[in-house]
Amino acid sequence: MSLTASLDEASVTAAPGEETALPLRILNSGSTVEEYRFEVLGACAAWSTVEPATLSLYPGDTQTVSLRLRPPRDSTVPAGETAFGIRVVPTSEQGDAVVPEGKVTVLPFVETTAELVPRSSHGAWSGRHQLAVDNRGNAPLTVRLGSRPGTERARVSFAADSLRIEPGRAEFGKVRIRPVKRVWRGIPLTHSFQLLATPEVGEGAPVAPVVVDGTYQQEPILPRWLPRALILAAVLLIALVGLWYALLRPAVKSAAREAITPDAVRSAAAADKSKAPEKGGTAGASGGGDSSGANGGSPKPSPSPSSGDSSDPGVTTPTSAQVQVKDSVGGGSNTSTALQVPSGHTFQLTDIVVQNPQGDGGTLEVSSGRGAPLFRLALENFRDSDYHFVTPIMVPAGGKVTLTVDCRKVGKPVNAPTPSRCAESMFLGGTMKTNATD
Repeated sequence: MSLTASLDEASVTAAPGEETALPLRILNSGSTVEEYRFEVLGACAAWSTVEPATLSLYPGDTQTVSLRLRPPRDSTVPAGETAFGIRVVPTSEQGDAVVPEGKVTVLPFVETTAELVPRSSHGAWSGRHQLAVDNRGNAPLTVRLGSRPGTERARVSFAADSLRIEPGRAEFGKVRIRPVKRVWRGIPLTHSFQLLATPEVGEGAPVAPVVVDGTYQQEPILPRWLPRALILAAVLLIALVGLWYALLRPAVKSAAREAITPDAVRSAAAADKSKAPEKGGTAGASGGGDSSGANGGSPKPSPSPSSGDSSDPGVTTPTSAQVQVKDSVGGGSNTSTALQVPSGHTFQLTDIVVQNPQGDGGTLEVSSGRGAPLFRLALENFRDSDYHFVTPIMVPAGGKVTLTVDCRKVGKPVNAPTPSRCAESMFLGGTMKTNATD
């Protein structure tokens, strides 16, 4: 190998936002003039360069290039030790490249910002805030929370005394402001305060805290509109009472007096007299023995309504029925009866619900037994379908409500094996009416 490359130092320290140079010595131990190019390897390649980028050497010559390390001052480059390498590649013999290795230690830096959310609060009992602390440095940071009350009439408290924040992250500390004394009524009071976010950096130089200003407006417990509302309610109540005594009560008394007319008095007296003989006759019958013997006959039975009256519309009873029809593919249609009307009755059909839970394919037909079918549906078009009739469909005595299914494709339910046959069901409702007889 006709190339020798070595770093002057195996490790170097770099400060974020500053440039650090590390010499790299190159020796051409070959017999021909050679040109070399350089590549930085490792995590620091994004913020490192070699100057000059290429170097030409005569046989036996030695020269030095400089590795420039410029770590950015942000949280993307963490503090700590990072390994790197510099690949030195001869232009004529690229297979004879050498890679001297080293380590760079990125120093930590502290940069903290804070924001109070919201900047001002209000309430009768307390105010609530959140202190957002952002760690813009490159190392984990512990921030101690504190306060400077602007007045002795309010106290500041934190849910936690400190926050642990990773680089490039923000954490929130809950803050509560409580007044020392309650204000029952009057004008609101404003309390100002300051919150402190102090980074803890160990034994290094102290870091100034981040100061955030805030205000809390203490409102009275009793709102300002409450006395006016109470006065208004009292005035309204007095007005209603006066209206009752001035207008409504005299009108009620007048209506009661007008209702007591001579005709009403005579009607009440006549009603009392008509009840008096009935009570006396009953007493005489019980005290004088058998009244039927004295009258010469027995009491007459009370008349009963005629049983041959054909104007009676009959009795109606709520009636429902359901049926399920299963049919195989290619086996023709299959029909089942849901309801058969008994003799002497008429069924008034008002509701029909048909279901296709499997998602089958084919046709479904509902018939009342006479004339054309009530309706015919394609199974592919529905899963559940309901029909409600304002004018009932009359099914006479002996009629049948049937469901006919012609299966052409068996559906597959969700999360279940495919069944072997189509399966549809129907529910119907209405009233069963007894026909009138002559």
